Amino acid sequence: MRRATNAILAVVLAGVTAAGLAASAGVEKHDPLRGPVRIDEATRPLPLATTENKDVKRTRSYPMQPPTIPHSIDNYQIDRFANRCVMCHSRAKAAESQATPISVTHYTDRDGNFLADIAPRRYFCDTCHVVQTEARLELTVPNTFEDAETVVRRTQGQGKPPLKKK
Repeated sequence: MRRATNAILAVVLAGVTAAGLAASAGVEKHDPLRGPVRIDEATRPLPLATTENKDVKRTRSYPMQPPTIPHSIDNYQIDRFANRCVMCHSRAKAAESQATPISVTHYTDRDGNFLADIAPRRYFCDTCHVVQTEARLELTVPNTFEDAETVVRRTQGQGKPPLKKK
């Protein structure tokens, strides 16, 4: 019985393998994450984009979107021991540094209680706020995102609003 089962299994596997080889004959397959590079070859990573450092506030694309960071945060310490962002953006330092003060929402805990310091769940700024980069257009992912204002105008028959400069 065991020999018969092994024989049937061998025939089935041979058929599946042969069918798979026949279907892929002449077709070059590749992993979409690696690109057309063979599995035994090393890939070259894409170059990192340069961080924008313009200190210009950008408009937000949707309500409650966290503001983007308009400057480089390379070598900023943001961990459980220190938060470099607070040195300029805390309510006490914002007037002196001319930085945007941290929102009052960041001083409330999950129960709605106001705290004297930043709430622990809002302490790690780069969880929500991201730095903008000057990525080359050919390296970006195509995007068809429309902000809420554009969608509302289109549904009301007013067409697309003029593009805002960022």
